[in-house]
Amino acid sequence: MTLALGFLDMASVIAFVALALGQLLSMVRLVLGPTPGDRILALDTMVINALGLIIVLGIHLGVQIYFEVALLVAMLGFVSTVALARFLLRGDIIE
Repeated sequence: MTLALGFLDMASVIAFVALALGQLLSMVRLVLGPTPGDRILALDTMVINALGLIIVLGIHLGVQIYFEVALLVAMLGFVSTVALARFLLRGDIIE
């Protein structure tokens, strides 16, 4: 039983580090992105990495409220990505 718990802890640490590295690389693309499309994709990738970090933290701590927070972040991330892309394409969000 203790050995399986050790593997779960190790897997969650590896997943957390990989997602944090992806978040940092997305921040670099956000800053260095030559086009606005690159910056929008970097923001969307950062939202997805944040979702992964929240879910891994919820699994590691065993607290279920993190999964509901992840759903809220996913909805807000989707709406913000669509709104930003629409603003860059048309110049306004709502017509």
